Amino acid sequence: MIDAAFWITSAAILLLIVFSGFFSGSETALTAASRGKLRSAADKGSGGAKKALDITEDNERLIGSVLLGNNVVNILATSLATAVLTRAFGESGVAIATLFMTLLVLIFAEVLPKTYAITNPETVAARVARPISWVVIIFSPVVAAVRVLVRAILRLFGVRTDPDSNILAVREEIAGALQLGHSEGVVEKEDRDRILGALDLGDRTVEEIMRHRSGIETIEATLPVTEILRLCLESAHTRLPLWKDEPENIVGILHAKDLLRAMQRMLSDDGRIDPEELAAFDIMDVVMEPYFIPEYTTLDDQMRQFLARHTHFALVVDEYGALQGLITLEDILEEIVGEISDEFDSADAEIIARTEDGAYIVDGGMTIRDLNRAHDWQLPDDEANTIAGLVIHEAQMIPLEGQVFSFHGFRFEVARKEENRIATLNIRPL
Repeated sequence: MIDAAFWITSAAILLLIVFSGFFSGSETALTAASRGKLRSAADKGSGGAKKALDITEDNERLIGSVLLGNNVVNILATSLATAVLTRAFGESGVAIATLFMTLLVLIFAEVLPKTYAITNPETVAARVARPISWVVIIFSPVVAAVRVLVRAILRLFGVRTDPDSNILAVREEIAGALQLGHSEGVVEKEDRDRILGALDLGDRTVEEIMRHRSGIETIEATLPVTEILRLCLESAHTRLPLWKDEPENIVGILHAKDLLRAMQRMLSDDGRIDPEELAAFDIMDVVMEPYFIPEYTTLDDQMRQFLARHTHFALVVDEYGALQGLITLEDILEEIVGEISDEFDSADAEIIARTEDGAYIVDGGMTIRDLNRAHDWQLPDDEANTIAGLVIHEAQMIPLEGQVFSFHGFRFEVARKEENRIATLNIRPL
């Protein structure tokens, strides 16, 4: 029987479908909108964009409130449709209401608004942010109670949830977007590596990239000043550690310019240096105090320390104070931009070379991270920093020259050893 109540109820159902479409489109727009673009719009004075940024801070509460509102209107609309159509068509009204509401909700409350929202996410997000903020405020108590109830039920089954799991993992989102862009040819490999390298600074320690103490070039502080000057001029480095008694007892850092300035001050008018004045010269008068850092300092923190202290050179020590290596600001920058070469770096000192049979000749001291970046490999670096360390860890022994191992999808051949150190490896993907 069609009467005024039928038409009023039908109008209410259509209104509820509109609300359902609003909730569905709002959810899609607010979750798909770029926070960077919203921030840019907010900085230009868009109140809607600013509100959208505010309500997406707590993503879990936002999604919970929108889903609650969407379910309420969908269930209410379906109940009203079932009541009206059952009254009009009898028992068959239930089947008719199910089919009718399914099509109505699918087309007008789901696909249509979500398609529109995904094509204009930032615009739609700015427009719906204010009304959705009121929905979030109204439904917040219910959403909070549901959150507590859900976590309690999960705990009964032994599932522990992170209370901060709703916080967006920004780094993972950026890394995923860069990897996707690179795979589709939109982002160049070098650009991807630079950005990911900068993002990784907070997760990596100086121990992973430092120059090991066995490779540090040092000078004995008790040598004659003329010998020290000769060693400084022959070195490719401008800063050199000085030691006394034993090589690991670093007493200062000598900058070549400071030594040359001191020598210049001793020159007489005829360009000669008084031998007595030279013999009385104390090298410790021109050295800088050594700067020691713990080996577990993150690269991000150490870069900030370098900038704050206006220095580029630090010595790395372990928990017992024993010297482990050194690190420079250039080492950290190379983790972002790649290898930095200057006029003193040998052009022939290539640590990766390709053989005719498709293998790679790799210096054993090369870090696993650099090798992975160079070839987009996925060798693990949890247990070792260098490729030689990885082979030793997997082999559980000091390999002999010529030994071959296969793990992680690669064939490793020890091409050359220097005493107990693996100097060169031949690596071939299996």
